[in-house]
Amino acid sequence: MLVVTGLSGLARENGVSRMDGRAVVVTGAGRGLGEAFAEHLAGVGAAVVVNDVDAERARLVTARIRANGGAAVASEHSVADPEQAAAIVDLCVAEFGAIDGLVNNAGLNYEALPWEDDPARVRAVVEVNVLGVIYTGLAAIRRMRAAGSGSIVNVSSGASLGQRTLGSYAATKGAVSSLTSSWALDLEDSGIRVNAICPRAYTRMVWTSERASRQTPPEHTPDLVAPVVHFLLDDDRSGGITGQVVRCTGPELHVVGQPYLKAPILHRDRWDVETVTTAFAEVLGGHLEPYGLEKRPPARLRKWLAPMRTA
Repeated sequence: MLVVTGLSGLARENGVSRMDGRAVVVTGAGRGLGEAFAEHLAGVGAAVVVNDVDAERARLVTARIRANGGAAVASEHSVADPEQAAAIVDLCVAEFGAIDGLVNNAGLNYEALPWEDDPARVRAVVEVNVLGVIYTGLAAIRRMRAAGSGSIVNVSSGASLGQRTLGSYAATKGAVSSLTSSWALDLEDSGIRVNAICPRAYTRMVWTSERASRQTPPEHTPDLVAPVVHFLLDDDRSGGITGQVVRCTGPELHVVGQPYLKAPILHRDRWDVETVTTAFAEVLGGHLEPYGLEKRPPARLRKWLAPMRTA
């Protein structure tokens, strides 16, 4: 069962694969990406729980799905509260008999420089973006394990690789990517697949940011990302895929590489500050990674290392 928010009413006409009999929960489905996901999934036959703390938006999307012949129920529960997160899953089971899929889409975002960031805003974004994913996911996993199957799609972000003025948000999305990998490992023998997407679309999070709106034009609409979520939820199409982070910008689709231990790996019986300094000056300094989503080269470090290489 999938819980989703929103319905496009177009998917049935486009000859795409069906999800009849599946129940899906989509959090944060009152607008933007979640709304597009819910509409698309309902349009291909899934029964959807449209969750959003904005009750009016959740009811509006639900009504539109029903008007287009789909099955949906609205939820205004907050994913940031563990009991309410569990209630979203319980509602899906009560209304549709099961939960086959979960789209952990609910999220908050804001821009701030580190020295200007507000602890209250940090707490709020962590509670929704990280704890909300965990709380709702745990409730769904318990139900899915009992059924022996299920698919979870967590919504991460390319910002998890590092982006200016988005430190707190980026940290939460990095946590979502890491959680996705861990859950995929823990659940691979339970018949439950866990993947993440890094979507880029013209939503409220984008149009309220001058910088983001320059990078994401209005024609990159949320519905362009919805087929990726559909694919990852559909066991017939993506049954062997788990533990992956997939990025879609609308025109672009690719898999995001996972962190790894980079060669060369140096060995000593014991390291001290002098031998560590020498290791970076003579070997590791030439293998430093560019940082951030913009792949900024660590130029200052190279300048610092240069005198030691010539000493």
